[in-house]
Amino acid sequence: MKKSHTPEQISLVIRYAWEDRTSFEEIEERTGLTEGQVIEVMRRELKRSSFRMWRKRVSGRVTKHRRLLEERLKPTY
Repeated sequence: MKKSHTPEQISLVIRYAWEDRTSFEEIEERTGLTEGQVIEVMRRELKRSSFRMWRKRVSGRVTKHRRLLEERLKPTY
């Protein structure tokens, strides 16, 4: 993250990142941070064990990536 963010902005990013239904694309639209930057924030701000738990949680979560979610919801005829 190149520009400095306030504690409130960092808190908001963390909240969005923990939410299952908020995709990384939505986080970028709302905060301007890419998925990689969100991961950097989470790594820096969370305890090591909390970061590992979060990464494990979002790694298998289709809803964190809009494209994957859209593919899953696409009707198959």
